[in-house]
Amino acid sequence: QAHRVAAALWRQDRKPLALLLQSRISEIFHVDIHPGATIGEGVMLDHATGVVIGETAVIENNVSILHGVTLGGTGTKDGDRHPKIGTGVVIGAGGTILG
Repeated sequence: QAHRVAAALWRQDRKPLALLLQSRISEIFHVDIHPGATIGEGVMLDHATGVVIGETAVIENNVSILHGVTLGGTGTKDGDRHPKIGTGVVIGAGGTILG
């Protein structure tokens, strides 16, 4: 739920505060979810340690993500560069999906 607070701050153009909160969340929980990522309802991060979700990633509803998963970018600096995960998907431990 902490990500949802950071995301709300991001949408309110309070980006420095959103990034500060995201940084602290990452430090404590070892989960790095960019506040700009779009995450639907019913998303479960099972043993979330090591999960990384990039800025333009979209995760639809009822998705399960296990530990050590990376939803990474394509390497381009701007634009839509992270993956889109559809409804009901399960991503296994250690999975890497690039935009």
